Amino acid sequence: MQYIYQYLFHALWIGYLIYWWTMAVNVKVTLRTESPLSRIARSVSMMLAALLLILPKWPFLFLDLNFLPQSNLSFWAGSAITAGGLGFSIWARLFLGKNWSQAVTIKADHKLITSGPYALVRHPIYTGLLFGIAGTALALGRWRGVIAVLLVFTVLLHKLRMEEKWLAEQFGEPYKLYCGKVSAIIPFLI
Repeated sequence: MQYIYQYLFHALWIGYLIYWWTMAVNVKVTLRTESPLSRIARSVSMMLAALLLILPKWPFLFLDLNFLPQSNLSFWAGSAITAGGLGFSIWARLFLGKNWSQAVTIKADHKLITSGPYALVRHPIYTGLLFGIAGTALALGRWRGVIAVLLVFTVLLHKLRMEEKWLAEQFGEPYKLYCGKVSAIIPFLI
């Protein structure tokens, strides 16, 4: 049982990243992409969030203080939320197909996807990733997990705003109608 506690989150996240890298090779040609500086800033922020969750100790003691007592309940609830979030993100990636990209882009023959998880939220990959991070932070129970969630949320919100602008330019009125019906990240809230 000790091994499950020690390695479950590593296995979930490594499996997720392997899937993501494997699927990244079969995508459409990019016509427009965000600046390298924007991608680098996002990558550095995401790496910092990952380190906040992964590293066993931090030199800033307040980061290792618990915001929640560690328990079997918080561990298993966090595990379920992480697995569900990552699964939702993978489901969304499958629906995007060859339109997917890591950066904000417009692809050749770009299609507006509004079915499957995209009928629930406009950016389900972000939703799933946020839930994955939040579940991991819940199981960790430390303030650095909360900071990681806030950091990822801020980064994805910035990326989402850029993406929304580009999609509105690309698809016009159909995208505006879609935005009027479907929330961006969390159904009925955001």
